[in-house]
Amino acid sequence: MQKTKNINLVWFRNDLRINDNKVLSEACINAEKVIALYCFDPRQFQNTVYGFKKTEKFRAKFLIETVTDLKHQLSALNIELLTYFDLPETVIPKIVAEQGVTDIFLQKEWTQEEVEVETLVKLRLECVNWYSFYNQFLFHPDDINFNISETPQVFTVFRKKLEKYIAIREEIKIQALSDSNKIENITHIPSLGDLGFEVFTNHPHSAFPFSGGETAALNRLEDYFFNTKKLGVYKKTRNGLVGVDYSSKFSPWLANGSISVRTIYWKVKAFEKTHFKNQSTYWLIFELIWRDYFKYISMKHGNQIFKLEGILKKDYEWSTNETQTNRWIDGETHSDFVNANMLELKETGWMSNRGRQNVASYFAKELELDWRIGAAYFEALLLDYDVHSNYGNWMYVAGIGNDPRDRKFNVQLQAERYDTTGKFRKLWLQHSLF
Repeated sequence: MQKTKNINLVWFRNDLRINDNKVLSEACINAEKVIALYCFDPRQFQNTVYGFKKTEKFRAKFLIETVTDLKHQLSALNIELLTYFDLPETVIPKIVAEQGVTDIFLQKEWTQEEVEVETLVKLRLECVNWYSFYNQFLFHPDDINFNISETPQVFTVFRKKLEKYIAIREEIKIQALSDSNKIENITHIPSLGDLGFEVFTNHPHSAFPFSGGETAALNRLEDYFFNTKKLGVYKKTRNGLVGVDYSSKFSPWLANGSISVRTIYWKVKAFEKTHFKNQSTYWLIFELIWRDYFKYISMKHGNQIFKLEGILKKDYEWSTNETQTNRWIDGETHSDFVNANMLELKETGWMSNRGRQNVASYFAKELELDWRIGAAYFEALLLDYDVHSNYGNWMYVAGIGNDPRDRKFNVQLQAERYDTTGKFRKLWLQHSLF
């Protein structure tokens, strides 16, 4: 009996790495041939109903750098990455037909847009096996000690249920395939111009001057942990506003999956074993648990995270005043602290965690504007946009999410506490007086 040949296609989405990648690892097991694919989906670069581009120039550039690095990394494993600026439902059926693909491997996603695109592709394919894997969690959904439908409403309860009881899985190692696996590849990675943007250079004051891709992510991890040992003071500096090293800056790479959350976790453990363990080393893991939490919240509540009333289904009066929205975007509000943070975002695609909490609270609680507009603007601009964390955090500060206290930030007091000398505001508000 003749053995069936498995021609496996790895459809990369938000898992743009080779290390600790369950999807890639599974695709390489007993495969006759492995082909990789990434689609720059044109829908991701169009305007949304709120008038913003879904992906602005900062994340577009970071994505191009990430996919370029992924292509090099995969090539070293003798796997070709096919890249297209086209719709997945157009591209994938063609590749399946041309290459004789029998099996498609991909990261399991559950939010609306990703599921809809996946469905469109499946509708155009027959006789292909699909394999999807959870590939973005610290605590794997198969390992947790409660049903996803019972995910706690409060983060602290979630954390205490897991952190001392659920083991973190080991990283997955990838072996290179034989050089006979390579196929002819005439595709190219689109440029910024192809995606509709002009070429630009990073702002000189950017707190995130790094490139996209797994190589840059692992270099940053090595530097922040082991060269400078900044991890050891993370808890003290994490509310900073100016400079590269007040926080780890891992989030943009985590957002598109060019570094695994488990890789970071196990590197923290290696640091603790080699150097020292303190509140700061724990606190970085604490923040990774927050990231997991918002993913579980979105799994539990589905599309409710995108609705005006949020997961609490609270009926507030929200404004859609365009003038106020634009003043917030352009850094022209009554708060110099909000303005400085918004200008940093506009110029760099980055904003500190402290800044995000304040500008979002000001938008939703002070201006009482439809929080989904703010969330859509963050989606467009932020280098580290992640659908789960973005909408989870916006609901949280808007009082329709996971904050039982429904707090409102006093932005003036926050400025006095975290920007005592006005250094951050001076950096971005060149003509302001302090």
